[in-house]
Amino acid sequence: MKYLWIICLVGIGFTACNTGSSKKELVAGIWQAKLHRQDGAAIVFNFEVKDSLGKKVLYIINATERMLVDDIQVQGDSLLIKMPFFDSEFKAAFQADGNIQGKWVRHLADKDVDIPFSAVQGVAERFKVNTPAKGNVSGRWATRFKAEGKDTSFAVGEFKQEGNIVHGTFLTPTGDYRFLDGVLDGDSLRLSTFDGSHAYLFTALLRNDAALEGTFYAGIGTGKQQWLARKDATAALPDASTLATLKKDSAQLNFRFPDMTGKMVSIKDDRFKNKVVVITLMGSWCPNCMDETNYLSEWYKANKDRGVEVIGLSYERTPDFETSRKSLSGFLKRFDVQYPVLITGVTPNDPQKGEKTLPQLSSISGFPTTIFVDKKGNVKEVHTGFAGPGTGEHYETFKTNFIKLVDGLLQEQ
Repeated sequence: MKYLWIICLVGIGFTACNTGSSKKELVAGIWQAKLHRQDGAAIVFNFEVKDSLGKKVLYIINATERMLVDDIQVQGDSLLIKMPFFDSEFKAAFQADGNIQGKWVRHLADKDVDIPFSAVQGVAERFKVNTPAKGNVSGRWATRFKAEGKDTSFAVGEFKQEGNIVHGTFLTPTGDYRFLDGVLDGDSLRLSTFDGSHAYLFTALLRNDAALEGTFYAGIGTGKQQWLARKDATAALPDASTLATLKKDSAQLNFRFPDMTGKMVSIKDDRFKNKVVVITLMGSWCPNCMDETNYLSEWYKANKDRGVEVIGLSYERTPDFETSRKSLSGFLKRFDVQYPVLITGVTPNDPQKGEKTLPQLSSISGFPTTIFVDKKGNVKEVHTGFAGPGTGEHYETFKTNFIKLVDGLLQEQ
């Protein structure tokens, strides 16, 4: 027995001897996590572990957002955390000090990709602050992103700063970068986000309180872009209703796709006749679609008896029906979606996705795209992109305009 205890003390370090007295578990409280890119950049985020009805859950923290993750499995020293959306997971192991190391795995249509991951318990800060902020980035910023060998893309940055802490997002013509969380340390800006799909880090130097110059690190690989921004209270995006339009002489849509059970559903079905119909082009891989689905699901449950319907048209990463159905199932369950979601069998990267699914439209410029149809079956507006809750007042404006548009269509004879 003496030799057994010696082996326990000087053995592998973090693996407990099988004496029945040790069980690894996530410690409740705040953690700091990092995704370690090959170029040395670390995408930092925080999560909070809690006990809920006898099991562990965690909330991934990005600014004011708390994303519930409730599929956590512990077996010996191994830890598996499955994200609720976007088909990704953490595979890790407990270390001797109770911290964890492993990898974050994304399951793409044709392969799996991963990145090293670590998490330290008891660290509430996002980024370490060494110096008081040498300026204030609060406000609106006209922003240009430049990837090597590609044209620049335009976005509008909106930030709010209190002391060293900075929250905000970037709005683009097709959506937003959701909840960015970080600091201004001296003149150095650092912002990050992680939601199971987005894994972003923004760094920049603030110059004269009026210009930002930095690097945008995106995701698991080595992808990065340079970005420049200037403070501009009038910075604005193109009108979202002009990016995709109805072709001339194509007042009505005509589509038919299978629902989650395989049953074929058409916009011409009796269920949708003489009703206002909101059609959302979406995918389970799309964070902005997640935000829109969350809103539409609750709105539909409160308004479905008023003569309105919602249809989701899903563009998944694979044309295979069963694989797409599986990807969508958890997504729709989390938001308790009660309206039909149809699987188009066309991928979001297909250059002919518009022609194959909705040839009446001039294009499909981004996801989500929302189409408003009146009681006569005529398309009244096509809206590209979605300003989600991470955009603050823009999200409130969206909700106001959405309700006003649908109410107006319901009042038409």
